[in-house]
Amino acid sequence: MAQVKEWVKPQTVTEEQEIRKLILYNDHVNTFDWVIECLMEICEHTEEQATQCAYLVHYRGKHPVLSGSYEYLVPRHNALADRGLSVNIE
Repeated sequence: MAQVKEWVKPQTVTEEQEIRKLILYNDHVNTFDWVIECLMEICEHTEEQATQCAYLVHYRGKHPVLSGSYEYLVPRHNALADRGLSVNIE
């Protein structure tokens, strides 16, 4: 299996800000197509990145789908949660 690089959205982070991860959790409710669509629209993943993340979440139970400052991740967390996905910022 090929090594999948974690997706990091370019942004400026100051020294005072800690890099956090937006973690997506597996569930038995949402379809692969829905998860992929959400990741492409909200996290600006390519279709390939979103598909890889969806499979990693499915097989591992959870996977970081985006990294950045807490302030950067909160709106994306809320948007994914509003669409019924299980997410957390760590």
